[in-house]
Amino acid sequence: MKARKLHGWDLTPKQAIALQARLRGRVDRADRVGAVRRIAGVDVGFEREGAVTRAAVAVLAFPGLALVEQAVVWRPTRFPYVPGLLSFREAPAVLAAFARLRAAADLILYDGHGVAHPRRFGIASHLGVLLDTPTIGVAKTRLIGDHRALPPRRGAWVPLLDEGETIGAVLRTRTGVKPVYVSIGHRVSLASAVRWVIACAPKYRLPETTRWAHRLASR
Repeated sequence: MKARKLHGWDLTPKQAIALQARLRGRVDRADRVGAVRRIAGVDVGFEREGAVTRAAVAVLAFPGLALVEQAVVWRPTRFPYVPGLLSFREAPAVLAAFARLRAAADLILYDGHGVAHPRRFGIASHLGVLLDTPTIGVAKTRLIGDHRALPPRRGAWVPLLDEGETIGAVLRTRTGVKPVYVSIGHRVSLASAVRWVIACAPKYRLPETTRWAHRLASR
């Protein structure tokens, strides 16, 4: 999978914030997902005290969720850790991993946020726009927003709100277990994003895409 060259990566944090504000208009919040046979998950870690970024991509067959392809790459870390600017630190290695896949993924679930972001352009949205692929953010923790109480049963969800705008969903993937935070990445609606995450998390809190990517990165 090759990314569109919409910008370079040699940016200051101030320039990165301006770029997010400029690119967020490219995010498509409507359902434009075709037939899904391959779903990808991503895990990113850092080695050598943060000097090296490690990105693992796991591609699973859908609906069986068996691993069908994988890629792991290491790249020098070029951008500092700044909350809200995760994509500028992680995406170069992630895109290099996607470039190694023999066949494109039809849908990507990213362990991070999409429009549930201060500038509505988190890493799931950024990757979706660059790869021109449907993406969903599935984060373990909340970045911004508030929500009402969430029922304990699997499949329950409530809107995640920021200044009156629905920016995501707080979703219970297992009964009685902490929720995940789902948001639109690109080319998928929020309601569909919730359904895809539930379909990819049949047993555990996190989707199988995320769990497989973490296993690959940990080997």
